[in-house]
Amino acid sequence: MKRLFALAVLALVACGPTQVAAQSGRAVLGFGEDRGAGRQVPLAQVVRSIAARHPGRHLNTTMGEYGGRAAYFVQWQMENGRVVVFVVDAESGRELGRQGG
Repeated sequence: MKRLFALAVLALVACGPTQVAAQSGRAVLGFGEDRGAGRQVPLAQVVRSIAARHPGRHLNTTMGEYGGRAAYFVQWQMENGRVVVFVVDAESGRELGRQGG
């Protein structure tokens, strides 16, 4: 499973510029209401949104950038056991893509 996750993250990195949130100076979790000013959707809200559409369980989350925007990379195990990495825009909570599964 760890190899699959590592391969999925590497594939996502190859698809677009990725930079660790700490290196970019952005907060990992922003809890403010003003999402238009660089604030981020709470991770708990992102996980609830994924769970509502895709039954399974949350395994891990990392932060980075995808297409120049802050993003959550959410590792999710589907009901059938397959692992998917969802790429979610950290400011809007919108799913940008997925890898695996």
